[in-house]
Amino acid sequence: MKPVMFFDGGCPLCQREVAHYRALDRRNRVSWIDISRETPVLEEQGIGRDAAMKRLHALDERGRVVSGAAAFVAVWRQLPVYRHLAWLVERGGLVPFLDRVYVRFAAWRFRRRCDGNACPSRR
Repeated sequence: MKPVMFFDGGCPLCQREVAHYRALDRRNRVSWIDISRETPVLEEQGIGRDAAMKRLHALDERGRVVSGAAAFVAVWRQLPVYRHLAWLVERGGLVPFLDRVYVRFAAWRFRRRCDGNACPSRR
């Protein structure tokens, strides 16, 4: 199965990062779903809109829902150069550590993006 990354297309930081990944995805190995526009897919996977806005989610190559650092790793495994990083992160047992770092970043991003009713889920 082709992995899927659910991303917030209304977030400038997220847009830049996903544009970088998409430029590397020349073999179209990842499906990219903008959750600021397409929410039925989230619901089909049992992912709530607020949860998706607060934390990165993806479907890995087996169709399992993963989030946080594990979601990045699922996407990285499909991309040139990043697949080596994914291998190192997984083999080195670094996913839990990176997830703890990501939790702080994600909370900051959510506050920055969603304070003041900027998020569609908060309107």
